[in-house]
This record gives sequence, structure tokens and C-alpha cells, in this order.
Amino acid sequence: MLIDRLFGEPRTRWHPVAWMGALLAWPQAWLERQPPRRGWLCGTLAWAVAALLITLLAWVLEAVVWRLLRPGSGLAGWAAAALVLGVLLKPLLAWRMLADEVRAVDAALASGLDDGRRQLSRLVSRNTATLDPDLVRESAIETLAENLNDSVIAPLLCFVIAGLPGAALYRLANTADAMWGYRDQREWMGKTAARADDLLSWLPARLTALALLPRPRAWRRLRRQAARTPSPNSGWPMAAIALRLGLRLRKPFVYQLNDAGRPPHAGDIAAAIAASRRALALVVPLLMALAALLRWRVAT
Repeated sequence: MLIDRLFGEPRTRWHPVAWMGALLAWPQAWLERQPPRRGWLCGTLAWAVAALLITLLAWVLEAVVWRLLRPGSGLAGWAAAALVLGVLLKPLLAWRMLADEVRAVDAALASGLDDGRRQLSRLVSRNTATLDPDLVRESAIETLAENLNDSVIAPLLCFVIAGLPGAALYRLANTADAMWGYRDQREWMGKTAARADDLLSWLPARLTALALLPRPRAWRRLRRQAARTPSPNSGWPMAAIALRLGLRLRKPFVYQLNDAGRPPHAGDIAAAIAASRRALALVVPLLMALAALLRWRVAT
């Protein structure tokens, strides 16, 4: 997280997530042309091969780090291993870039609606050409909440549970879902990718929601609101931030969260970023403590 704060994202040509995207794009055009049954079978096989390659590479890198830096070298060895693993983990999460991109939507919207729509289109797959200012802000806040899980908390939790291979597998699953998980010509090839992302995101999404809304009395309402979205996971952080800030968040003709909330105004995007930062301040120490506990249990 400190490396992320200080340096942000590596260049695209050195970015592991960009490499994952290139790997997944390689068979995509051929997979899209296959009939449903063959598309599902070949898409599943392609996803599994990519997952095996990425996970194996991450396992080898982590094993090399521990073998070369930790054994018999005392505190200095542990510190060196932690630093190198931090450098390797950093490209698999992205808080600074997420906050900057969402903040840029607010700044662009202050310059004009078209500028706000154009900036938002960098973050979302939906058509932004007809969105009004309220929907631009709502979409930006939804994207922030959803990606607080997908791009930060979920990779960290997977790293704590399964090391660098766990974080890499999660980012591959999330990237595959973003590229293949649509109900168009990619539907059958992307079914396994979408289900894998749903499975791996189930726990992190709920942890993210509870960190955004750390009020037990509101959790029953949170569960009801989260169920309004088609996704089994993304509704949780989105509903949490809607309830936390008292906002109504919508995707027209798909869902509406927190009906009693008000539409977002200027300044609410900044408030959403601040709420997300406070959520991270809760979750990151918790995950550090969990990592220490798991390491101690393995050692003993």
C-alpha cells in the first residue's frame, strides 16, 4: 500500500494485469465465433490454462523470494523478503489510481457535462452519452465502491490467504470476467470466467461492505439493498456506500439502491473517496493481523 501511495501504477508494458489481459485477448476472437457448447468448453479450458500459468509463475516468484532472502538471515532477511513481495504484489492492486480516476470525474463534471461523461467513460462499460449530472456522479461512486473490492481489498485478502499466487489468480479471474463476462457473443465463452470471479469475490465483497458501513444495525438493510443488483457481489459495496452517505444510486432499468436517499451533489464523490479511505484504514490492519496469525500457525 505504501508503494502504491508513493509510486502509483507501473507502465503498461511492465504491468502484470496488462499481461493477463493480453493473454486472455489472444484466443478471444476465435472463442467468440464458436457455438454455445463448444464456446463454453473451450472458454473454460482457456481460462483454466491461463489460471494455471499465472498461478504457477506467481508461486515460483514467491518461492524464489523466500528461498533467497529469508532463511537464516534474521530480521534483515524478513525485511528484504517483505519489500520484494510488496513490489511484486503492488501491480495486483490499485487504490491510488482508482481514487485519482474517480476524483477526475468530479473535476471534469465541474467543467461541463460532456467532459464529465467523457471522463466517466474511462471507468465504466455502460454508454455515458445520455447520462445527466446525477447519473454521472452515481456511476462514479458505484465504480469506486465496486473497485474498492475488486482492485484493492480482494487482492489483499487473497494474498493473505494464499500468498502471491492467490492474489494473481484473483486478478486473472477479475480481468477475465471484465473481458469475457457479457451477455453478447461472449456469453458462453465467458460463463466459467464469470462464475470464478463470483466465487472468489464473494467474501471480499462482503468484507468491503462491512468496512464501508461499520454499523451493525444497518446490516440487515444492507443485505436487502445488495440483493437488488444482478451481481451476487458488486451490490454489497455499492449498497454500503449508498447507505453510508445517504445517497440514491441507480443503473437505469437495472437497479436502484437506497430509494430514500438523495441524488449525489458536488462534493459527494470526494466524500465517497474519504469513506473508502477510512474503510481501508479498517481493513488493512485487520488483514495484516490475519496474515501474522496465519504465518504463526504455519510456523508452529
